[in-house]
Amino acid sequence: VQLVESGGGMVQPGGSLRLSCVASGFTFSRYDMAWVRQTPGKGPEWVSLIDTGGGWTGYADSVKGRFTMSRNNAKNTLYLQMNNLQPEDTALYYCAREGSPSTGWGRYDYWGQGTQVTVSS
Repeated sequence: VQLVESGGGMVQPGGSLRLSCVASGFTFSRYDMAWVRQTPGKGPEWVSLIDTGGGWTGYADSVKGRFTMSRNNAKNTLYLQMNNLQPEDTALYYCAREGSPSTGWGRYDYWGQGTQVTVSS
């Protein structure tokens, strides 16, 4: 199983970025997927979740209305469109597979290496 994120970078407040996560080594369309972010000294923060078909998405209150998660099962790719970015969105963003029956963070059994998003003027 491999998850590879890309698309991070530095952007000014109010700007936009689109993150991608390419999955391999498993049947991508059979798993719910998530985006999670982390800043140094803080625990991980769940950002968004999408179901297997892409018909349902959920978002943290902190990003609702600004971020949009989607997926293309034919391309084994996950996306996170981030608009109106703010300094508090600065973090390392990970995609994660929800593949375990465990609760909490344990339900995410595979993670990518992360892509850095920095929002600064």
